Amino acid sequence: MTVGKKPKRIGWAGGALSALLGSAAVLFVWGFWWEPGRLVLNEVTLELPNWPEGEETRVTLIADLHVGSPRNGKDNLRRVVRRVNETSPDLVLIAGDLTIDNVVGGNFVPPEEIAEELEAIRARHGVFATIGNHDRWLSAERVTEALEGVGIRVLENQNARIDVRGHEIWIAGVADYWTGHPSIDDALAGVGVGDPVLLFTHNPDLFPEIPSSVSLTLAGHTHGGQVVVPFVGAINTPSRFGDRYAAGHVVEEGRHLFVTSGIGTSRIGVRFQVPPEVAALRIVRCNPCP
Repeated sequence: MTVGKKPKRIGWAGGALSALLGSAAVLFVWGFWWEPGRLVLNEVTLELPNWPEGEETRVTLIADLHVGSPRNGKDNLRRVVRRVNETSPDLVLIAGDLTIDNVVGGNFVPPEEIAEELEAIRARHGVFATIGNHDRWLSAERVTEALEGVGIRVLENQNARIDVRGHEIWIAGVADYWTGHPSIDDALAGVGVGDPVLLFTHNPDLFPEIPSSVSLTLAGHTHGGQVVVPFVGAINTPSRFGDRYAAGHVVEEGRHLFVTSGIGTSRIGVRFQVPPEVAALRIVRCNPCP
């Protein structure tokens, strides 16, 4: 009888090991192949107090393209552009980091080639961009020249005033918090008190310094943490505030921020529970406002 029990113990251990290895394989495929290759449309309605009455404004936000990261080459960039165009945007904002830097398994794509694909974006009132830390590590001048060469206006501590359905709206771009020389004052120069303003920048760590007069701040950079473990949260969010501005709509003291989790990956080509996204924002005036 004793001899008959031993194989059962071995079989149980072997089954547990097989299950463990199988789960590890599934998680590996999920994080390194399946999820980095996904693309979701994140549709969000934002009700803002300082926004014109009347029709909604459609703003599509993309960031952290990191073209050339694993599962994210030029073919995927074309898919991103198609998805952006499907949102029928009034405005498109590109919040930095078009390029990659030392991504494991990545393949560098020149910014000129990235810009050629982005030229196909269609928006009623323009496409605007700002520069991210990876872009600046490569060359802010080179990335800016590539984008502006295809008609995408780069705003670094600058602004533009546009007319959307009879309402004047300001678009203000602020340089990257980590690697640029951000100047909120320069970005808001000429903007009147009470004017509706969309301020965008690469890194959301700038948000606590944004004045309450800005209607909405938009950013990327965090990748939503890139890997989010159930019941634990993001393993590593590149922010001095931890997960506070990791992703989504944040309201602090009446000020509004939206952070997109972005498209590509940096350092390691893995995403888990944070799929690449195109953020389609429907901006309206709150009525009544809290």
